[in-house]
Amino acid sequence: MLVPVDVYRPAAIDQLQSLGKQIDIPVFPAQTGQDPVAISKAAFTYAKEHGFDVLIIDTAGRLHIDDKLMAELERIKSAVHPREILLVADSMTGQEAVTIAKSFHDLLDISGVVLTKLDGDARGGAALSIKAVTGKPIKFVGEGEKLNALDVFYPDRMASRILGMGDVLTLIERAQEVVDEKNAAELARKLRKNEFNFEDFRGQLRQLKKMGSMGGLMKMIPGLGKIKELAADGQADHELVKVEAIINSMTAKERQNYRLINGGRRKRIARGSGTTVQDVNRLLKNYLEMKKMMKKFNKMGPKGLKRLLQ
Repeated sequence: MLVPVDVYRPAAIDQLQSLGKQIDIPVFPAQTGQDPVAISKAAFTYAKEHGFDVLIIDTAGRLHIDDKLMAELERIKSAVHPREILLVADSMTGQEAVTIAKSFHDLLDISGVVLTKLDGDARGGAALSIKAVTGKPIKFVGEGEKLNALDVFYPDRMASRILGMGDVLTLIERAQEVVDEKNAAELARKLRKNEFNFEDFRGQLRQLKKMGSMGGLMKMIPGLGKIKELAADGQADHELVKVEAIINSMTAKERQNYRLINGGRRKRIARGSGTTVQDVNRLLKNYLEMKKMMKKFNKMGPKGLKRLLQ
């Protein structure tokens, strides 16, 4: 059960209740103006009486050290004796995150850290500093705002990221979670036959979106994370949204046969997707170039492709 005790930030309780509905986990009722310690005590008693085995208390965030709020945390700790005290630290704040981590640990003896916003420009160097000043492990990392963007922390993968070597293992794991093997086999057949159409293209875009933000994914691929134009926060995701909108504005026949898309249809697709005719033309051009490339690869065969890569 989740327990909202951030009674200071507007809509914080509503946000946690919304999250609880998404993941089908109950949220203890609370209201702004209530005492966070009293809420925590009541939730703890309720959890024991109703057989809940895990209770997560979501306290108010602190961007700087506030004596009043820190004392509140001490009282909550004394009231419920939590087994875990996790500090959620923003990796983008740099040295400030380290200062906060040390203060929290000195006061509360934290058991671990959750490092967020690793899908931004930060490579994760804050992880090294926080571990050094607290001696406590980084347990989870957040790489986006969606629920599937929270991952277990792996020190070796973070080391690769800090050194600019990417994080291919995490990328592979995410792909395995969202890719349907039967659909992948059918897609491979279509690519070999050069029958890949816009319906297939849209399906691949939707699977890609399930894996997280494009900026975050690109940082996992060695070399791509350094290309600022590609990894710019939100830029790649915006382009994907635009592409999917264009494909959605096509008719089923147009998605299956791009040759039907003449000048008049391009104008209609642009209007329907809220884009321009130039955007539609660019997508069609890129699609045709991709088909040409796949045709060349198919003619080469595995041996020819291997020679090309050597």
